[in-house]
Amino acid sequence: MRAWVAVTDKDWYRFLSRRSDFDEINFWQPGGNREFHTLSPGEPFLFKLHYPDNAIVGGGFFTHSSRVPASVAWDAFGEKNGAIAYEEMCRRIERYRRAPLDPRGIRPRPPQPGSSPCGRPA
Repeated sequence: MRAWVAVTDKDWYRFLSRRSDFDEINFWQPGGNREFHTLSPGEPFLFKLHYPDNAIVGGGFFTHSSRVPASVAWDAFGEKNGAIAYEEMCRRIERYRRAPLDPRGIRPRPPQPGSSPCGRPA
């Protein structure tokens, strides 16, 4: 059995750690340029905070990975993406991509994060 340690955003972790009612979460990758194929379904997927915290703060069991637009990830998982609103999720994606919001300002251009849903949070 393998396990994966994914570096994650502290805001994502804080938001989700307060939500004990979730039976699954979505771990998205802001680059969205490849699917995650490292784990098989059921293998441990651990979450480690960025530097300077460098602590494993939780985990779950990997279910699958797919590349979808942020809007589709939001429609499928909502707050299970680790944000209170779609716009907040997009701001985080764009912060890590270092790309500005859509100048029209209404909604960000639809980023395409890599998405790794994890079932059964531990």
